[in-house]
Amino acid sequence: MAAPAADEAWCRQTVPRVMELVSPRLPLRDVCALLAVSPWCYRALVANPRLWEVLDLREMKNAGDRLISALSLPRYRHLKVLNLEFAQDIEDRHFVHLKEMSGISLENLEFLNLNACQKISDKGIEAVTSLCANLQGLSIYWIVGLTDSSIGHITKNCRQIVDLNLSGCKNISDKVMRLIANSYQGLKKLNITRCVKLTDDGLKEVLQKCSSLESLNLYALSSFTDKVYKEIGLLSNLTFLDLCGAQNLSENGLVCISRCGGLAYLNLTWCVRVTDAGVVAIAQGCQSLELLSLFGIVGVTDACLEALSKSCSRSLTTLDVNGCIGIKRRSRDDLLKLFPKLRCFKVHS
Repeated sequence: MAAPAADEAWCRQTVPRVMELVSPRLPLRDVCALLAVSPWCYRALVANPRLWEVLDLREMKNAGDRLISALSLPRYRHLKVLNLEFAQDIEDRHFVHLKEMSGISLENLEFLNLNACQKISDKGIEAVTSLCANLQGLSIYWIVGLTDSSIGHITKNCRQIVDLNLSGCKNISDKVMRLIANSYQGLKKLNITRCVKLTDDGLKEVLQKCSSLESLNLYALSSFTDKVYKEIGLLSNLTFLDLCGAQNLSENGLVCISRCGGLAYLNLTWCVRVTDAGVVAIAQGCQSLELLSLFGIVGVTDACLEALSKSCSRSLTTLDVNGCIGIKRRSRDDLLKLFPKLRCFKVHS
């Protein structure tokens, strides 16, 4: 009788406990598979709320139906992260259905990733944000059909946003910038890559009111001018700045940006008006730089690298000077003599 008793203890106690220990390190689909191992495993895993704080449906088919099924289960009532990036078959009707379902709440949700969910429109954004009052981070990259109305719904329904990715939302206007400036003055991260309808006036409002920004991504936005770049210099907490393709950025604008002393990441790829004077100012003001790209800038010379080596040689691990024909000593060996901690020599591809 001892052996069967030991086996039962193993199945009822030991195995479920081991599953609880290993499950946090497994992908969600594997955790769900473990539910079928035994009734004891099922009860142990379902009772652990930490295992169900993340719902990852990235790139999955029938994501809309899967989402509704998952959120119907009590174990997801403490959901904190929902990832639908590149998910297939997710549409407005799924979010509207969730809104209409009794007992469905996403009040604990902190981060929502809807990147590239192309079938979602303003209607879907209105429905899903109405369920997420405490959302802190939202990423809606490359949902090109969204308009200013979506941002209106977001700012109305989600008042605690600190991380906002609007990359590729080509239809949004300066009205959105005003909404963000007035609603999210504690904003820490903003990505408006390829939001091509935005102007200096709109972004200036954000920079003046959202002074806590730590990360600002302005990739592939060529219409901004020094009028707005000078305002960036007021962001004392900024550590990440992507200005790739900022064709109107001059040394005057870069001198102002050099006041951001905590900058660790600075992408100046294809900032064609930049000269040595601007980079020297960066070298003197931003002495914690870890990544700097000067790719394609023909107006800089060896002099800017010498200035950078005096202040940033201990911090720079990534430096891209490919295409900088004015820099004559830009071989890997030459760069390592100036910046011995370099590990990466190419940012732009």
